[in-house]
Amino acid sequence: MTFERPEPSITPRTRARARHILDHYYIGPARTDSVLEIWGYTPRMTYSPGEIVELHVSTTSAEWELEVGRDGLAYEPLLHATKLPGEHHPTPWDCSVNGCSWPVAYSFTVPDDWRPGGYLITLRARRGEDVAEEHHLILIRRAEHLPLPTYVLVCATGTWNAYNCWGGSNHYEGITGPDGNSFSPVLSTQRPWSRGFCKLPEGAPRAVPDIPSRPGEMVRYPYMEWAYAYGFSKKYASSGWASYERLFARWAEEAGYELDFVTLHDIDTDPHLLARYQCAIFVGHDEYWSAKMRDSVDNFVENGGRVARFAGNFFWQIRLEDEGRSQICYKHTAVEDDPLIDSEQAHLVSGAWEMSPINRPGALTFGVNGLRGIYAGLGRCISQGSGGFTVYRPDHWIFEGTGLGYGDQLGASARVFGYEVDGLEYSMDNGLPTPTGADGADTEITILGMGLATTFEPDAGIWGETSYIGSADAEFRAMILHGKVTDKTLDACSRGNGVIIHWHKGKGEVFTAATCEWVMGLSRQDNQVIRVTRNVLDHFGSKTT
Repeated sequence: MTFERPEPSITPRTRARARHILDHYYIGPARTDSVLEIWGYTPRMTYSPGEIVELHVSTTSAEWELEVGRDGLAYEPLLHATKLPGEHHPTPWDCSVNGCSWPVAYSFTVPDDWRPGGYLITLRARRGEDVAEEHHLILIRRAEHLPLPTYVLVCATGTWNAYNCWGGSNHYEGITGPDGNSFSPVLSTQRPWSRGFCKLPEGAPRAVPDIPSRPGEMVRYPYMEWAYAYGFSKKYASSGWASYERLFARWAEEAGYELDFVTLHDIDTDPHLLARYQCAIFVGHDEYWSAKMRDSVDNFVENGGRVARFAGNFFWQIRLEDEGRSQICYKHTAVEDDPLIDSEQAHLVSGAWEMSPINRPGALTFGVNGLRGIYAGLGRCISQGSGGFTVYRPDHWIFEGTGLGYGDQLGASARVFGYEVDGLEYSMDNGLPTPTGADGADTEITILGMGLATTFEPDAGIWGETSYIGSADAEFRAMILHGKVTDKTLDACSRGNGVIIHWHKGKGEVFTAATCEWVMGLSRQDNQVIRVTRNVLDHFGSKTT
């Protein structure tokens, strides 16, 4: 996908270098030598010891430097290079779609003694007293000839790419399309990550605010306000290593769990990769998946693997093309615009899992459905909720040692419930929720905890307040589930839930705490959230389960 557009009139912000075009705020290059900047990317996201990492860099400085360090419980600087020759390369306007096409500026071989984990690549350029610093991230996984750990953390790179606004466009909004102001259904992985995806300052606000909005006051979005003020991507709180996987990896390392690290892109390429491990872990916001990624997880569980998913918003089917360098998702326009819609591969169109012709509910993989969620704690969507799960089956082994009873709240003090969650169609029998199966879920799934969610943001009638969520998601859900938008279907589709479930599937097991913000229970040291997490990992890591 290509397009032509004149260069807009932009006044660069000296430090942030954020772009404002047609009211779309994004991160990208200044495209002028007068602004000190440095950006970089690698062709792949995951590497093993002995493999060569090629770094593509563009900078307006004559020299630049880098540092590579393991971003674990304690940051470990491991590689330094200084006085590297800098070159400012042209960046196409459609770089978010077709990639940057910068040449390799530096390469190194991953040493044999580098442990699995996320590795932060810090790029610095200097001009007088001014310093530009940006970050990239790669994952290092265990060498194949070494004994493997029990657990593997699968990073949600489909979602990382979907939210990455670097260069102008992502799967939400952008500078592409016929009029140069649309989201892009095609995204390239061959570009830098937006600022905030790889590294964040301590205290960066979350999508779920620490303090709920007070009745009568205009609702606030602290994370977007913070991002705008400091020149970070406004999507940093929605996706990326820094907001989600990093928090879990650091907690696991401190708690004594040894992890290997792979990506969703890896299990799309290698359908047998997960079979090397006993327990696959997913955390944070894992909204975007390909059919091959799901197939890998389904086959893993059916053959005896265990899945521990502490994540939410399992929603869109994507496709990877050009050896994983392009990600396709037409989303709401899939039926009209996806080239596969009239082909023999129509089941692979890039839309929501429950829509026709995909017809593959997320509950078939993780026991929960994104369309039965989704918002909690964001804007006016369940803005006065507890921030936790209500416990319904406290005698289940996942609650052992927590001290929780029926009706108690799990994770409320840490605000773990939100900002997007997955749910189920259920009925209440003597105070206990049970799946109905009407949404494709197995009725043998055990619902352990639940909270309420919505796809509809109410209008509080406050002067000056603009709706962020509105009714668009409820209308989309009504079209998929009922084929039309009426007052009745819109009302029915405005309500949802988020659940904690356990499920025996085939020879394996699935646990899902269907919320993006579970990691905050670990980061904020909520003892009950920590105990549940330990119970799941210990149970799934045991050879006798």
